Amino acid sequence: MGIAGIIGGSGLTRLENLEILYQRIIRTPFGEASGPLTFGRLEGHEVVFLARHGYGHTIPPHRVNYRANIWALHHVGVSHVVAVAAVGGIGARMPSGSLCAPDQLIDYTHGRPSTFFEGGEEPVVHIDFTDPYCPNIRSRLLQAAGLQGLGMVDGGTYAATQGPRLETAAEVRRIERDGGDVVGMTGAPEAVLAREIGMCYAPLALVVNPAAGKSCEPITMQAINDVMHEGMERVRQVLASTVPLLGDCPPCACGAAVGPDVLRALRSGQELAWKRRAPAKQEADLAGSGSS
Repeated sequence: MGIAGIIGGSGLTRLENLEILYQRIIRTPFGEASGPLTFGRLEGHEVVFLARHGYGHTIPPHRVNYRANIWALHHVGVSHVVAVAAVGGIGARMPSGSLCAPDQLIDYTHGRPSTFFEGGEEPVVHIDFTDPYCPNIRSRLLQAAGLQGLGMVDGGTYAATQGPRLETAAEVRRIERDGGDVVGMTGAPEAVLAREIGMCYAPLALVVNPAAGKSCEPITMQAINDVMHEGMERVRQVLASTVPLLGDCPPCACGAAVGPDVLRALRSGQELAWKRRAPAKQEADLAGSGSS
């Protein structure tokens, strides 16, 4: 296995036994990532953190540069990504405070750049996305929760909506009819892009509120923050146990979604176009400048 990556909030770097090493800014052919990558070591295992919404939580879900984020993690050698997500619970088995390892995804987003393969000089690429999440990461999230004595729902469908507003009750009823179990705003196209570039990826979801129409109480940010404050401590416990477990992941189909030749062509094509736009600056970045 390569390096483990964690996408989520900046507070996730507060893991027990984690040694923070340095931060590095990565500029990509798709622009800058949401923030600098934070590199660390946990029980001898390398791990990289990325704050999806920026370190000041200033980037709304529909404006996150998902392509730059995934490209940056891949560029530094990350092979397995755990994506932490705060979600609303729809079904009875997803009450507030629950941890969940979803196994399916429905994408209701629109207008977000959702592929690395835009055509043009490169052929169109169609990936198999039947099972959107890596089974090896999912099994280790569940194992880690067990080791920590924590409950975690095994499976469920993540419904990704556009945001940044919360959903209407009618939208949630539709999502429930479609088979959705939890609803969030960042699950797509993040998972798609990880699969396109050959990275193993799975979400770790924390249910922070009943979805719209699923409670007689109004949804307030204060209530969400209260649940998140308590729940993120359990998320950190799960992550601290998951990272070492990822070290023995067997090969899986995630990395073979497009094949090594297509990935090499993608990288070389994007980097060549990037150099043509601003040769001196981009060549320096490709060589690894921008570290801090």
